[in-house]
Amino acid sequence: MLLLTDPQDKETVLALYMNQRWWPVEDVVKTADPSRDGLISVQTFGERIVLFVLNYIIFGMPEGNSANDAFFLPHSATECAKILWRNGEAVAFYSVKMKGSLCDGTTSQCYLLPVLDTIFVQRKYRRGGLGMKMLHDFCQSFKTEDALGISCPISAAMYQVCLKYLQTYPEEQKRLWEVEAPGDWSQRVNIWLKIQMESSLSGIPFLDGSKNIFIMAFGRLNVLSYKGMEYILDVEKEAGGTTGK
Repeated sequence: MLLLTDPQDKETVLALYMNQRWWPVEDVVKTADPSRDGLISVQTFGERIVLFVLNYIIFGMPEGNSANDAFFLPHSATECAKILWRNGEAVAFYSVKMKGSLCDGTTSQCYLLPVLDTIFVQRKYRRGGLGMKMLHDFCQSFKTEDALGISCPISAAMYQVCLKYLQTYPEEQKRLWEVEAPGDWSQRVNIWLKIQMESSLSGIPFLDGSKNIFIMAFGRLNVLSYKGMEYILDVEKEAGGTTGK
């Protein structure tokens, strides 16, 4: 596969060369198949190409220039992923590191829980609930798992998606964790608790709307009670880091 870039801007891809012809980028992510609607698992070689274009070309070059955006490496040939199709166009995707899969090619460590690794919505389709739709699909795909991960670091925009999702589905508050590979307990931070901690003010008690969380700050030491469980949280507000014990 060859890429044709703009002579004036080498980071802008204009077309891809496949099957003995050039294809405009916007045409590669479109389909005439009416059955392609909603979230569909990536299985075929053609779907792998669409995933590559969404991740590496559309997000990686023209759209991935915001300071709030994460940076995604190209997916492997066997990456577990879903593409969100709408009106004949691939508008978003997310990928998952499966429980038991290798963390990378240089270690024998395996993921200890399913992890939502990458998620992206084309800019023109944002603010339409698609991020929340994909997060919900991820959680519903692993109903029997006690814990689910989202790869660290989580972007500010994704934290907003998580906040809205966990407010809508409070039963998921205990299940979602921000994780570093492979995801053992020392590498997990509960997302809901972290959101609540970062919204609290030092020295001021915080009680969330569900009355399940109470935070009292004592200088740099915060004691948090969550549904009968107590946590001691060391808060570094300037670094934005929290650890739970």
